[in-house]
Amino acid sequence: MSRPRRTILLVEDETSITEPLAEALRSEGFETQVAGTVAEALELARTAPDLVLLDVMLPDGSGFDVCRELRQSSRVPIIMLTARGEEADRVVGLELGADDYVVKPFSAREVIARIRAVLRRVNAPEPEHGANVAVEIGELRLDPGRREVTHRGKALELSRKEFDLLELLMRNAGSVVSRERLISEVWDTNWFGSTKTLDVHVSGIRRKLRDDPSQPRYLHTVRGVGFRFAAPGEA
Repeated sequence: MSRPRRTILLVEDETSITEPLAEALRSEGFETQVAGTVAEALELARTAPDLVLLDVMLPDGSGFDVCRELRQSSRVPIIMLTARGEEADRVVGLELGADDYVVKPFSAREVIARIRAVLRRVNAPEPEHGANVAVEIGELRLDPGRREVTHRGKALELSRKEFDLLELLMRNAGSVVSRERLISEVWDTNWFGSTKTLDVHVSGIRRKLRDDPSQPRYLHTVRGVGFRFAAPGEA
């Protein structure tokens, strides 16, 4: 029995982009839905697509608004489409919970490669060896089974990548985890985006923990190497 085709929701108002990209996606075995406005995107998102390709600039608002709204109730993978040189757009998108970004102009081949990589990560089987056991360090508790992090008993709103990054660091508490390992395990061994993505997510975690990078309680930077999460006794 053949596997159901994955559905991609493409949110973009420029037909010069949507038409060839939608055709390329279909030729690669994806079902494609196209929305040209914020309102259409939120309406079609109710059909539970497997992934959302989301442009920042839309006629009736911002792709950031769509991303923010989706993250209120959904963990659907989101790839932002941003203009070349607009690093601020990429940072904001990642902080709102986007999983990846592609810079315009892009090729359909690059977009499809990013889609497959994100879907592969999202649908990877849960690791074994006690991975569902909660981790507690100081007043911070991470429960992988419930995908929940609490600090001083209060739940923290983390993006998917922030959660995965924090879990890897906490499970290696007291030891330095290299930037290469963090990129490889949290993103992908074939990741070809900017390594600034890692720094954006680390900054997001610090902000939500109210952890001062100049005097960190939990998350320490080891310059030129990576990051170290405080050991239980240290925190």
